[in-house]
Amino acid sequence: MTQIVHKPIKFLEGKRVYLRPIEEHDLDLFYTQALWDKEGRRLTGTQAVFSRNGVQNWFERISTDTTRVDLVICLHENDQPIGDLSMLEIDNQNRKAIVRISIFDSACWGSGFGTEAMSLLIDYGFNILNLNRIGLDVFAYNERGIKSYKKLGFKEEGRIRQDLFYDGEYHDSILMGVLKDEYTPYGS
Repeated sequence: MTQIVHKPIKFLEGKRVYLRPIEEHDLDLFYTQALWDKEGRRLTGTQAVFSRNGVQNWFERISTDTTRVDLVICLHENDQPIGDLSMLEIDNQNRKAIVRISIFDSACWGSGFGTEAMSLLIDYGFNILNLNRIGLDVFAYNERGIKSYKKLGFKEEGRIRQDLFYDGEYHDSILMGVLKDEYTPYGS
């Protein structure tokens, strides 16, 4: 009997990373690693407590939501998942969306993997979905994230003062956006 070997779906491919759809088998990884990493929770401002059943319900809900694209970031060299990212609130009429990213493998922080992955998603938004504007918000203490977004052409558009109360302190949220003609692809 021949065994069928399934190769991962590579939805968007870069030089070092590729993006693939979130699958049911990823949920345990998200639950055990991504949602409970202390620094990852701080960088994203995550305060919620998650149950495994709640993660399952979230997956079932997003799987049919046509206003979003949720993807896992994987390394080409070994297919290892290192994070996830999403394009949310896709508004085709006004040609805009919001993005978010989380690299949950701390060994991959500061190596450009997140910038490359975000570049793939932004390129998809501008050149496939025909968007004109992509926005995000980032907490002011996430200097590494802000630096990455600026490399891709994002500009600060505003600041929400004391938007997040985390670890006993208030933190500002920075609103950033990039227009299609301002976008700088990763590696350019």
